[in-house]
Amino acid sequence: MKAPTTKNARVLVVGDVMLDRYWFGDVSRISPEAPVPVVRFRKQEERLGGAANVANNCAALGARTRLLSVIGADEAGDQLARLVEEAGIKASLHRDARIPTTVKLRVLSKQQLLRIDFETAPSGEALASKLADFKAALPTCDVVILSDYGKGGLAHIAKMIGLARAAGKRVLVDPKGDDWSRYKGAHLVTPNRTELADVVGNWKSEGDLERRVRGLRARLGLDALLLTRGHEGMTLYSKNRPVHVKAEAREVFDVSGAGDTVIATLATMLASGVRLEQAMRIANRAGGIKVAKLGTAVVTRKELFG
Repeated sequence: MKAPTTKNARVLVVGDVMLDRYWFGDVSRISPEAPVPVVRFRKQEERLGGAANVANNCAALGARTRLLSVIGADEAGDQLARLVEEAGIKASLHRDARIPTTVKLRVLSKQQLLRIDFETAPSGEALASKLADFKAALPTCDVVILSDYGKGGLAHIAKMIGLARAAGKRVLVDPKGDDWSRYKGAHLVTPNRTELADVVGNWKSEGDLERRVRGLRARLGLDALLLTRGHEGMTLYSKNRPVHVKAEAREVFDVSGAGDTVIATLATMLASGVRLEQAMRIANRAGGIKVAKLGTAVVTRKELFG
């Protein structure tokens, strides 16, 4: 597959950012205090998570990437901002002293043993200031990604979609929850099977699924919907017949962050002038590469195209 030129692609990412922390250790005994393993700590790693991982994947593919979000005025926020800067992402990260930066802490030995989440929804004042930044950033992008992790950072998503469409920008949404009315007018949404079933119900056949998706697209005014189906690949629903691609044959190690990689790749390819169906095939390949990696991770141009 010929690699498209991505250096002129401009992607704006807005949504819930988080810091992914990994504590690695060794387990050799069970605690005498409770039936739980005792982990002897060896090292810590920190990575960009949520919308920040989406932006990181766009940047790794060569896109000029901008990120808008809200973080806390704390140590985790400092670390997240540092990682964003190191990734070459132009960011506007509003500091809200009333909340902690969202952190997902994972404790691992040979496998994940525990995850602890630290999170609080940002204040309305911080979100309102981010909306002003969004308006200012629109002229500098080709494609907008709204990465919704349900943490409260996209309270103004309906206004953002309207502004982006009025400016002639494509809007891609990674959805969350069972109320998608706030995504009305987006160009494309990228749910997994569970997320889609929460909205349209369980389907009995592929034909039943297609009818349900057609109705959803009509209600929300969506140009297309890309359903990610894990080991079964993904299916694109648009005005044409559904297009299905099989998953790339790889050993699945960790699916966390795979959706971030898919939507980031899709947006970068579209911003590079690639047609939607071909962009989906490239995104499918990127997802296959990601699931062979531990934790949230990026897929580079070299990995994707050789």
